[in-house]
Amino acid sequence: MKASSFFTKEQQAHILDAIKEAEKETSGEIRIHIETRLSGDVLDRASWIFKKIGMNRTEERNGVLFYLAIRNRKFAIIGDTGINARVPEGFWDKIKNIMESDFREKRFSDGLAKGILMAGNQLKEHFPHLTDDVNELPDEISFGDPDLTGKG
Repeated sequence: MKASSFFTKEQQAHILDAIKEAEKETSGEIRIHIETRLSGDVLDRASWIFKKIGMNRTEERNGVLFYLAIRNRKFAIIGDTGINARVPEGFWDKIKNIMESDFREKRFSDGLAKGILMAGNQLKEHFPHLTDDVNELPDEISFGDPDLTGKG
């Protein structure tokens, strides 16, 4: 199974709808990155991807990345410094636990959508949407590729 074919088109649409819904009332940015496999620590890799795809370049430092390595069955949620300073302690672990519950039942897109919406609620609370807000990052699912992994 390759990262790019892990989710069906319908599941990808479900995930993208969750991103749009989550971002509708916030200036925060949410992205998904999926890789086929990773070597090394999942948090280290997710942090590297976070920077590589520009998640750390939002004005209020309120980006959130959901990273999945499908063959390794590992995932991480990375929040930038602005959102991390405001969410309650254990917040990311709470999202991760809810997602893991769906993942164990092979409901990957549902688990991801739930996590996205939970993150969006916190972003909305701390970074409300303003009339002059600009979508700073594309609402898309990115997949591991030679440009990001360096593995050709």
